[in-house]
Amino acid sequence: MKRRELITLLGGAATAWPLAARAQQATMPVVGFVSGRSLASDSDLVAAFLRALNEAGYVNGQNVAIEFRWADGQLDRLPELLADLVERKVAVIFGGASDTAAGALRVAAATVPVVFATGSDPVAAGLVASLNRPGGNLTGVTVITNALWPKRLELVRELISQTSLIAFLVNWSNANHIPAMRELSAAARSLGQEVMALNASAETDFEAAFATVTERRASALVVSDDALFMNRRATLAALAARHAIPAIYGRREFAASGGLMSYGASTLDQYYQSGVYVGRILKGTKAADLPFLQPTKFELAINLKTAKVLALEVPPTLLARADEVIE
Repeated sequence: MKRRELITLLGGAATAWPLAARAQQATMPVVGFVSGRSLASDSDLVAAFLRALNEAGYVNGQNVAIEFRWADGQLDRLPELLADLVERKVAVIFGGASDTAAGALRVAAATVPVVFATGSDPVAAGLVASLNRPGGNLTGVTVITNALWPKRLELVRELISQTSLIAFLVNWSNANHIPAMRELSAAARSLGQEVMALNASAETDFEAAFATVTERRASALVVSDDALFMNRRATLAALAARHAIPAIYGRREFAASGGLMSYGASTLDQYYQSGVYVGRILKGTKAADLPFLQPTKFELAINLKTAKVLALEVPPTLLARADEVIE
């Protein structure tokens, strides 16, 4: 998205608040928006969120004020950012944050309604009592990321006939890597597939991880969902191309940034539905009465440009099933 278009959607509030706007803000509800990623990486997601709010009758800077907080992949900052929003007494908080912040979101929900965009099972994480009846003051939308890793493993094996060893890139500082590894390992065992896990907890770890992939002669790479990886997706795609490693990711944004293939629930739809929920809460609906939504739209994206760079022939059956082919 172009900078001018995004600023228009933000109502100018994302750049600098003039004194008049600050005064007006005091008379309108404030929405706290916190993310483990960055505005540069998530501009399309912000646009989907704001579109839902606009359709509900809320325009940023006119009858609602949005306070943005970005961790830029530094997940340990999320509790601090959430605490700041609670202190500002916002009307509702949207957390497009890592599951690392689940505890902080639960604390915030004791005071402020929270809408959480997550990639895991919120019931298993102890965030809500059940999907249909969340209870408490927290609801949201899950894209059930970990349940999809077996499918991604199958897709990469379909793309590459010889897969003696597949590498799995994870961020060990993100607690969500544990269930992700469990799901992927179980799928690998059922397929008789050998996998190895590589850690990257900072961008400085990327080079070493890819060097290990090359050294161990892994035939493909599966990249886990993580705020750090999302923020640096173009860097990861470039490294995969340089090391000639076919890779699959969980979000279409990776394929759009040069990654070979992605499969997962629509993140744009997740943020749009989260915006719908925030709008309903602003109008008086209780978070406890809004069921935690599960994804209904899944996307397979294949980047043929990258496939050509890697000298890969994508099977016609796989192309036929793709929701998006980037040429």
